[in-house]
Amino acid sequence: MKFEELERELNKFRKKLKERTKVEEKVFDRATLLTLYELANRGYIDLLFGTIKSGKESCVFLGKKGEKSLAVKIHKVYASDFKNMIQYLEGDHRFRRLRKSRREIVYMWVQKEFKNLKLAEKANVKAPRAIAYKNNVVVMEFIGKNSTPAPMLKYCKLEEDEKKRIYKIILSYVAKLYSKARLVHADLSEYNILMHEGEPVIIDFSQAVPLTHPLAMQFLERDVKNICRFFNEDYKKAMKSVLKWST
Repeated sequence: MKFEELERELNKFRKKLKERTKVEEKVFDRATLLTLYELANRGYIDLLFGTIKSGKESCVFLGKKGEKSLAVKIHKVYASDFKNMIQYLEGDHRFRRLRKSRREIVYMWVQKEFKNLKLAEKANVKAPRAIAYKNNVVVMEFIGKNSTPAPMLKYCKLEEDEKKRIYKIILSYVAKLYSKARLVHADLSEYNILMHEGEPVIIDFSQAVPLTHPLAMQFLERDVKNICRFFNEDYKKAMKSVLKWST
């Protein structure tokens, strides 16, 4: 498909999105259209459908590659919280040369998420498999069934025994990230965990930091506190378990 044809089709799609889901037109600026076009030409995306998740700084769309569903996350360059991103990028040894351009910072943010997802996969932590990235777009494994996304943990009703099992699995993932991936998620909560086929899947890794980050331990404590609050578990015991599994 020629770029002009793709642009026409996406412009139609953009108008429908604005009418149906109130997604800003700025999501599909010309630079993003070119990025999607390149990802399509490289064989990562065939089609783009409706919104899976819409936020202030990014939108996740359902994509298709043949019969396979994909999650296509597009960061809104001019709506992103530039200052908030900086605190997670500064101190990350992988991104020492920070630039002041908002667009460049967002592009680094996307690269950061892709790298973090790859590390999580190597550590055997259940998370969306990273497939490709370019500029402000990340293509990931779709977590769900028949084009229906998996629900957030926040909205799942679990029996008491099941809650304890899920809680232990999540803590084990925190420990694996810490010990094997040398990462801290830094934004872990019931909103960033999906439930798929009875198992928790951790998402949204763009803010995850390496252990060398000066705020890594502070972020780890916050993650564990969030999980303990949701499951009504003891924070001190949880931290001991995470650090014990990490040794």
